[in-house]
Amino acid sequence: MNIIIVTGLPAPLNDVSQGRHFFMGIFMKEVKQPADYKSQIQKLRNGGCMIRDEVACEKILSEIGYYRLSAYFLPFKTASGTFANDTDFNRIYRIYEFDRKLRSLLFTQIEVVEIYLRSSFAYFHTMKYGALGYKEPDNFNEKHNAEKFEENLQREIQNNAKVPFVKHHLENYDGQFPLWVASELFTFGMISYFYNDLKTADKKILFGQNYENAISWLRCCTDLRNICAHYGRLYYRIFSAAPAGFDLPDREKRRLWGAVLALKAVYPSAEKWNNEFLPNVEALFEEYKDDINLFHIAFPENWLCKLKK
Repeated sequence: MNIIIVTGLPAPLNDVSQGRHFFMGIFMKEVKQPADYKSQIQKLRNGGCMIRDEVACEKILSEIGYYRLSAYFLPFKTASGTFANDTDFNRIYRIYEFDRKLRSLLFTQIEVVEIYLRSSFAYFHTMKYGALGYKEPDNFNEKHNAEKFEENLQREIQNNAKVPFVKHHLENYDGQFPLWVASELFTFGMISYFYNDLKTADKKILFGQNYENAISWLRCCTDLRNICAHYGRLYYRIFSAAPAGFDLPDREKRRLWGAVLALKAVYPSAEKWNNEFLPNVEALFEEYKDDINLFHIAFPENWLCKLKK
């Protein structure tokens, strides 16, 4: 009888002195061990961060978490990984609060844009192509992947199968959803792709001479919406998408300023933008003017004038 020896994966080789182990030909770092709040505070102090009120600091860490808050340390870190001189923990926390409040203000306006785009796109498309015209590949450009789009829509239908209007169409219309109903299930990403896949003539009707720039604007709004929805950081962030059609240095295009300009460009109501949104943003910036640095979000000094519609 032949005996076959099957060799398994190589066992990890420990390198304790470096906090690493060797696995599959690669040195892997050990997972960091948990630290209590006292240890976290000491780590901040050892790195050069000033903590004036240890009790308040521990409360903040318990409410937010060291890891989430550590993203806001970035503007204050030196090349060596320590904090810059005079870095105050309370200032970092106030920047976090500024970011949280700004995220809330922006998300409210993104809701206005998202609902407007669903409504206007659905109205235009159904008036021209019919209630189910969005299911016909010929009603889009050659890049349109009808199968993938339908797959995404069906996923949203299944995820919302118990929602009354979805259940109603499943039970009474054999699962056929006219676009004005289906669009209620569109994610912002689906809205963006829907526009991107329209024929050029249709894009021009919806966005006029800015029809090409609008593709990037919607992509920027998609990114901004997802960051806000998942409580992500806006301050000192480099965004994945850059808006077209604005005369901006490259550094500013992928900061928050570029994303907000894209939001302004697609926002449907000058009155709401100027009278509801901007006053709240102005008040927020005034409240935290001693803590934030406009450079970190690429906002110009005259940002308020530039944002008026």
